[in-house]
Amino acid sequence: MGKRLRLLLIEDSEADAVLVKRALCDHGYEVLSQRVQTEGEFRDHLKKAAWDLVITDYSLPKFNAADALEVFQAHHLDLPFIIVSGTIGEETAVASMKAGAHDFITKDRLARLGPAVDRELREAVVRQERRRAEESLVESNERLRALAARLENSREEERKRIARDIHDDLGSALTGLKMDLVWLRQSLAKLENSDRGPIMEKIAAMGKLLDATANQTRRLCSELRPGILDDLGLVPALEWQAQDFARRTGVACKVQANVAGIDLQPEQTTAIFRVFQEILTNVARHAKAKHVSVTLDEEDGELRLKASDDGCGMAEKAATAKRSLGLLGMRERVMTLGGTISFQSGSGKGTTVELTIPLTTLKREAMGQGGIPG
Repeated sequence: MGKRLRLLLIEDSEADAVLVKRALCDHGYEVLSQRVQTEGEFRDHLKKAAWDLVITDYSLPKFNAADALEVFQAHHLDLPFIIVSGTIGEETAVASMKAGAHDFITKDRLARLGPAVDRELREAVVRQERRRAEESLVESNERLRALAARLENSREEERKRIARDIHDDLGSALTGLKMDLVWLRQSLAKLENSDRGPIMEKIAAMGKLLDATANQTRRLCSELRPGILDDLGLVPALEWQAQDFARRTGVACKVQANVAGIDLQPEQTTAIFRVFQEILTNVARHAKAKHVSVTLDEEDGELRLKASDDGCGMAEKAATAKRSLGLLGMRERVMTLGGTISFQSGSGKGTTVELTIPLTTLKREAMGQGGIPG
């Protein structure tokens, strides 16, 4: 017994159908076939059963190979589609192959049919295995990104907790110490003692140290998790970050937001804000820029953040370098939101970073879809 072959045959001639099946049997196949002659029959049998191969005559009284191929492709079936017909001309044969037919064999050379079927069945298996591998890779990448997003969310929650603890506990302790120093200063001022001068100076120095520590504490809290991000949302947080960046670096930074009524989830707001922070960090470290212009727009169902500087530009290889962890981090954050990020730069022409996120993706994530089940 040969290899079983389930054949759907489009042929109006019973004699030609017998010749086709005999050629396959002579090549070692056990053929289980169904012959159809019209488009309706072809559609019905494509739905009713699973097939290994479709063979069609080029022209039938009420049907032809071009129409059959169109119907076949509409069903998204990955199996060989072979035309077996009389002489129809090289141009027609080439056109059929370009349209998607896997092979064309003339009826006076049916000895070629068996080897052609062997080849096309092998290639179909290769295509199916490749597709399964690609689907598996895509699924694996999606799960890894979901895991990365969950880890990032966990880190953000930890930053938020640490910032809150620093603000509440250490901030309260520093405020208490400051009040105690004020009390000591006031109490010593009432004493008539010529030796209190050095003590007052020491208290003043301690007060300055406490003020500096309090400022440092506030800065650490802001760097860990800006309260404005949770309290007022994305746009005020971007504007605050731009002002803080300009104050620290001397590089002018302006944010122009043209959005209204966008309801983002905290993890989405955080991802966009962290990408913006990384952009400004790169400007401060590498760009030697004097100005940074930032726009946030909603257009065609997408949220777009665009940041451009007038610095020295970025080398072309830097945007794709495996060691550019900051750029890789930005890409991963954006990809977890279903978006894209691009870098455009030229020597002496500055750098433009643009991230685009579909709002439909944001809304879907807001409803709790995607990710790894908790």
